[in-house]
Amino acid sequence: MTELAPDAGFHRNKKLKDALLQHEPMSAAGLSERLFGLLFSGLVYAQIWEDPEVDMEAMELTEGHRIVTIGSGGCNMLAYLSRRPASIDVVDLNPNHVALNRLKLTAFRHLPDHAAVLRFLGTEGEKGNLAVFDRHIAPHLDETSRRYWQRRSLSGRRRASVFTRNIYRTGLLGRFIGIGHVLARLHGVRLEEMVKARSLREQRHIFDRQIAPLFDRPLIRWLTARKSSLFGLGIPPQQYDELAGLSDSGTIAPILRHRLEKLACYFPLKDNPFAWQAFARRYPRAGEGKMPTYLQPQHFQAIRDCANRVTVHHAGFTELLREKPAASLDRFVLLDAQDWMTPQQLNELWTAITRTAAPGARVIFRTAAEVSVLDGKLSESLLAQWSYLADQSARLDKRDRSAIYGGFHLYEKRSA
Repeated sequence: MTELAPDAGFHRNKKLKDALLQHEPMSAAGLSERLFGLLFSGLVYAQIWEDPEVDMEAMELTEGHRIVTIGSGGCNMLAYLSRRPASIDVVDLNPNHVALNRLKLTAFRHLPDHAAVLRFLGTEGEKGNLAVFDRHIAPHLDETSRRYWQRRSLSGRRRASVFTRNIYRTGLLGRFIGIGHVLARLHGVRLEEMVKARSLREQRHIFDRQIAPLFDRPLIRWLTARKSSLFGLGIPPQQYDELAGLSDSGTIAPILRHRLEKLACYFPLKDNPFAWQAFARRYPRAGEGKMPTYLQPQHFQAIRDCANRVTVHHAGFTELLREKPAASLDRFVLLDAQDWMTPQQLNELWTAITRTAAPGARVIFRTAAEVSVLDGKLSESLLAQWSYLADQSARLDKRDRSAIYGGFHLYEKRSA
């Protein structure tokens, strides 16, 4: 598998183009896909938006498991290391995510202790982090990733300097959240007020009185009726169409309102780092609440010990699986990537998964809509080799603290 420079544009990223483009260039759908591709060719997710606690429970993850997962922001891959699996192959079509995953792994392997990792990856405004990068991280990165983080912007600052500010305010999603805060302020609402709530009742009060009414404002309804306005959430055109089909209003405003309600009201803030990123645009400080799983001190040593068991690839899921021996993998984590796929791509993917799946293997994924994306698209012969654990999927979906997806899905390989 060849490396692609992280600064290469969408036009040079054949892997991403093959996955995303389904329509003629000059059609409305084709133009929408290409606009999304241009936005998606940069850093999209500085953190992942799937709950790793739900993932690990669904996978029944233990020592010895061999995992393939999509990388995204890298947080879940690191969380999985807390269970000391035998190996993790991380794939991502976005080379910016590849560089970020490799940096986070290097930080765990070479920073002096947990406190240094927390300052570097979990705390905003740490001015000394650039010197830490130069001393402990840069010398141990592969050449491609080192060039990425050393590259200077038009302002003259090195890309790695983002760790002296707040990396979670960057990337496509981080900037989208920032725009959401600006739009709320234009309507007299400060979203950061949510983190001052001290109970679920207070969270509900703030949401009902201040946040929910925003979705009835003409500007918000106008924006959410346009596919391109939601590209900042990482929602490609195909996913937008899935969501819009669930609404009677012709916009996805009611769906976004419901999912933001779940994030704001269904879980105590002290237990939900996803809510902190959405409403405060940072992680909680000491005494305010829980950090993400991979930054919690009790998991540091296991992650550090096992970081060398991870290999990060600039590749697609199916592409990697074609190189793996039969029955050689135990767990597959697809995030929401299947929402992008045509039936042909889905069948190619699941053919590769089924061939490489060991007995009892499990596959987890999320969908924009509630129902499994496999229904009506995957061939009967492939589907017959897997059991859909519907009750467990529904139960775990309700516990996913990120709250942004319509459905969580768990499949298990049937015995021969």
